[in-house]
Amino acid sequence: MLHDKKRDLDSEKQKRLLERMIAEVSRSHADLYYQPTAEIARHIRKYIDDTAELNANERELLANLSVHDIRVLLSLH
Repeated sequence: MLHDKKRDLDSEKQKRLLERMIAEVSRSHADLYYQPTAEIARHIRKYIDDTAELNANERELLANLSVHDIRVLLSLH
């Protein structure tokens, strides 16, 4: 049960981080809002890998997310 609560908390943290990443990526891709979720997820994954300024905890939370994982988390928003 405790493991499930930690996983839920991590998911919420990931969603908040992804929302922040969307805001940051949107600054350089003004049309991001109109893109399909799959395309947005690819932009976010690339941003996380190449550019994002993340602390160690944030990087750990997002490190293992695939494009598909990001897409699912964004669709649950």
